[in-house]
Amino acid sequence: MGDAPLLDCEDTAWFRDRPEAARGAAAALGRRIGLGEHRTAQLVLAVTELATNLAKHAVDGSILLRVLRNRSVAGVEVIVIDGGPGMADVPSALRDGVSTVGTLGLGLGAVTRLADRFDVHSLPGTGTVQLARFWPHPQPPSVAGEAVVAGISRPISGEEVCGDAWIARGDERTGGQVPGERAEAGSGSGSGDRSPAVLDWSAMTAARSGGPSHVRPVRPDRHLRPGTTGRSELVQDVSVSERGVLVMSCDGLGHGPMAANASQAAVHAFRTGSGHTPAQVMEEVHRALRGTRGAAVAIARLETGGRVLFCGIGNITAAVISVDSRSNLLSHPGIVGHQMRRLRTYEHQVPAGGALVMHSDGLSERWRPGDLASSLHHPPALIAAGLLRLAGTRRDDASVVIAKGGW
Repeated sequence: MGDAPLLDCEDTAWFRDRPEAARGAAAALGRRIGLGEHRTAQLVLAVTELATNLAKHAVDGSILLRVLRNRSVAGVEVIVIDGGPGMADVPSALRDGVSTVGTLGLGLGAVTRLADRFDVHSLPGTGTVQLARFWPHPQPPSVAGEAVVAGISRPISGEEVCGDAWIARGDERTGGQVPGERAEAGSGSGSGDRSPAVLDWSAMTAARSGGPSHVRPVRPDRHLRPGTTGRSELVQDVSVSERGVLVMSCDGLGHGPMAANASQAAVHAFRTGSGHTPAQVMEEVHRALRGTRGAAVAIARLETGGRVLFCGIGNITAAVISVDSRSNLLSHPGIVGHQMRRLRTYEHQVPAGGALVMHSDGLSERWRPGDLASSLHHPPALIAAGLLRLAGTRRDDASVVIAKGGW
């Protein structure tokens, strides 16, 4: 996997009942982040075309506008989700002059040309997910390529803020010593003098190791939930590779501003913390959430070869999937920020072509690996949006994050 950027992601605005309102919001957003007059006009044109298609063809369609940024540049990502009727032949639909409603059929072809990245996944009778990404031109090299981690969050109907959140960061040890911890005892605070990892997309597209992982004793986990497939191991002495990717899914208790305060406190602790292992980071998040409502939190570390270390507290669903299998990762009862017993770290393996999925209880657990099989070759953000469409509920905040790469 080559180098490419990881961007901080800000969920900006959802447009469901009035997708045409996304046009004006896109114009304001492009101006606010300094996209440039010409590039902002192209963004607005693309959003107009996508909103028009949504009004003509879609069932229960939504548009998400959000900002992607790193230290030097900001861009806009547009995600469009609908419930049907889907497209039987996506390549044909992207060609100019193709229309199912008697128009000129210029919409998707125009968006393909205007966007720096445009991707579509569609299933007849199920619906369509589209992703379009816009950077200032010329496109900076720091944002070339596709991250291996991306997610999406949506507030409960009627709320402006979301109590669920996801975040990822690259993690690189600068010293030669591997930090050890007794995962069952929940100890280990990491090296406190290490500066926080910089959000760098290259770390997210290549979780490469500077050397081999140290050997650590493991024993099979005897407490997997019914229906779990594959093999998971409870790690007694955790060691990590020199480079990895840390990913968190967080569900603040309840919904609304108080839940959002808890999840944002968790995000800040995750972003600025010094822990290397999931349990170390969980301890940092636990301290940061004292005084808040608390949250359910799951933290995973992904390393070269598809190795996953996982630590979860509360009702976060996590699974390693392939086109035909799903292995659930075990979380333990508790409320981060209030009560945690022993932290346990489990090891699993992402198969070639597979992915790690983590989501809040704003999505039903009753999806199957086959529901995602046809989308696994698409970017993580598009897979996440498709799962939100499939399993999300509007009776709660919802968030899902996907990690996948060339394991």
